[in-house]
Amino acid sequence: MLSNAHCHTDGPYAFRVRSASPQGIRVAVWDSDPRIPPGFGGNGGALDPYPPGTAESGRGLHLVRACADSWGAGPVGKGHVGKLLWAEVSP
Repeated sequence: MLSNAHCHTDGPYAFRVRSASPQGIRVAVWDSDPRIPPGFGGNGGALDPYPPGTAESGRGLHLVRACADSWGAGPVGKGHVGKLLWAEVSP
């Protein structure tokens, strides 16, 4: 999620890890682009079930969704200054 923010956002971004519960962690990335990517509820629809086999990128959100127990996204700030993507993982 952090590399997506770095590659696809022209403005600032931030990364946070915190305890979601005694059994897991929540990873969150904020960036200044208000567009939510496909697969996290974006207007682009669902995440493709599989990235192209020859692609050199495009697997990050697939990995997040494969490893996370839950995930989500939402706009941040008045006037949608950016977005927050998050994923929770338990052992």
